[in-house]
Amino acid sequence: MKATLIPVTPFAQNCSLIWCEDTMKGCLVDPGGDVETILEAVKKEGITLEKILCTHGHLDHVGGVAELAVYQDLPIEGPHKGDSFWLNQLKDQCVQFGFPETETFTPTRWLEDGDSITFGNVSLDVLHCPGHTPGHVVFFDQETRVAIVGDVLFQGSIGRTDFPQGNHDDLINAIKSKLFPLGDDVVFIPGHGPLSTIGDEKRSNPFLR
Repeated sequence: MKATLIPVTPFAQNCSLIWCEDTMKGCLVDPGGDVETILEAVKKEGITLEKILCTHGHLDHVGGVAELAVYQDLPIEGPHKGDSFWLNQLKDQCVQFGFPETETFTPTRWLEDGDSITFGNVSLDVLHCPGHTPGHVVFFDQETRVAIVGDVLFQGSIGRTDFPQGNHDDLINAIKSKLFPLGDDVVFIPGHGPLSTIGDEKRSNPFLR
């Protein structure tokens, strides 16, 4: 699996363009907005999109999903159904944060812990990691040892839990029980900011001591 990051929205959210090198078929993970910028990146890499993946239902991660899904005729996979609360309130989130109005949507497929996502010759494991939101999921590629973790974990920090239905204890438990066992060598792509590794965060992240 290959990946490139496309910063989008005023929140500088990492939209991930991931693809199979053998087939050049790929997915967009968390396209939060700036659809034209995203499509330019897809065209530049020469990728044929197969689907859209969502880690969770916050506006800065799903703001461009409905538009892309209709324009590109793409299925939407994720998040876990626990985030239906957030997806149903997308228009309210737009008003609250001053974003252009976006359409609400229902995923083609809600994801569960243990599910798999496939595109081209790539298969991703789905890990349900609640806490930042109740339905947050993480995508893990065993072959390249890369995880796309959304807002669960960051370099030197963790996801906020002060939003409605956030839960700090659930978040810490998800990080330690779902992400730590993946291995210290695993590189993760967070929803915001630079990449890091599970090992580096185990050693130095002050929120995980």
